Amino acid sequence: MESVESQIAEWRAYVANAPGVNGRDVDELEDHLRHQIGELNAVGLAADEAFLVAVKRMGDLDALSREFAREHSGRLWKQLMLSGDEEPARVSSAWLETLAFAVAAAVAIQVARLIADFPDEEPSWLFRNSSLFVLPFLAGYFARRRQLDTRGWVLTAAPFALAALVVNLYPWDADSATEALVALHLPVVLWFVVAYPYMGGTLRSHERRMDFVRFTGEWFIYYVLIALGGGVLMALTALILEPTGVDPDSIAEWVLPSGAAGAVIVAAWLVESKQRVVENMAPVLTMLFTPLFAVMLAGAAVVYAVTGLGDAFDRDLVSVFDALLVVVLGLVLYGMSARDPSESPGWMDGIQLVAVVSALVLDLIVLGSMIARIGDLGFTPNRTAALGLNLVLLVNLAGAAWLSARFVTRRSRLHRLERWQTTYLPVFALWAATVVLILPPLFAFN
Repeated sequence: MESVESQIAEWRAYVANAPGVNGRDVDELEDHLRHQIGELNAVGLAADEAFLVAVKRMGDLDALSREFAREHSGRLWKQLMLSGDEEPARVSSAWLETLAFAVAAAVAIQVARLIADFPDEEPSWLFRNSSLFVLPFLAGYFARRRQLDTRGWVLTAAPFALAALVVNLYPWDADSATEALVALHLPVVLWFVVAYPYMGGTLRSHERRMDFVRFTGEWFIYYVLIALGGGVLMALTALILEPTGVDPDSIAEWVLPSGAAGAVIVAAWLVESKQRVVENMAPVLTMLFTPLFAVMLAGAAVVYAVTGLGDAFDRDLVSVFDALLVVVLGLVLYGMSARDPSESPGWMDGIQLVAVVSALVLDLIVLGSMIARIGDLGFTPNRTAALGLNLVLLVNLAGAAWLSARFVTRRSRLHRLERWQTTYLPVFALWAATVVLILPPLFAFN
């Protein structure tokens, strides 16, 4: 039954990503599928056979199921569901919608740049609002693809409107530390807002939360690839235009902001339409980088613990370690999302456990240094934000280490570790929102 649960989870994720399926209906569709499987089991079919036939019976989803069979061509049920040269209908307007949202984001960021006269001027409001010029279009893109109703669109737009009012009505002081913190944390808050339309308006589904984790990792990969390609293109353009006397910097002022904004939407479209490409890359990336990070973290934890270098932590070094811990957590989450839940624990799970435990030790060392510094110098906005983040990471890493150890020793299932992570995700969103909404007035906007 474990393999059937894995197949159902895969089918659910595929159906939920279909443009014509409202995310709020996915639970009902899954219930129908399970009912069909139960009936087929009752008449004597094996679990795997019952799943294949039940998917075939899914009425209005026949075309979608046939496409699912094509995408997973190695599976037996491709033979049951594909017939001859039958091809599913292609949605010709999909790329036009993507282009429209990408162009809208590119135009919005460019208009803001022109109003701010960047880079000649560097007004703080531009950096503070930069995510508000892009991420609403990504949320709208998913709301359109998931066919949210009016209520869903309103619930999607409301957090963006609230964030825009808050960050622009707060009376910021000159060189405000809290304003800089808001500029760093607001994109995190808004990224979690994007999760709502991505999940089709469902908030309580652990499976859909894990889908969003998987999307985030795949989106990051595509965005980095687009950025690298764009960087090469800009460098070649500058070399070609050098003899003409055209200033490449003036071209970059127009191309880079718009390209960076539009690529946010394009990368999301690539994840939606080219999932098999990244699904093949994900295990390779996690297998390559997880051991490297595990070795680096374990070495750092031993060195700092043995030598007592915790007192050497200053603000910059704390920021580096916090970024490192977040990257490791993201790598573990992405590796988990790309893993088959039905597989038994292997050597890679042991390496991930080493990485998590090492990150936990480093987090404790950083926390000790921060508490000592706060005791000597008092609270500041930066110290408060860093302390909160490290406490949030501490709880997450401690839970992940405990459940990972139980899974590796075969005393628990991967399902419990996944549930812990998906249940904890809103805590990160809540802390980022706290930094944006509460920390500035708490420190008098200094």
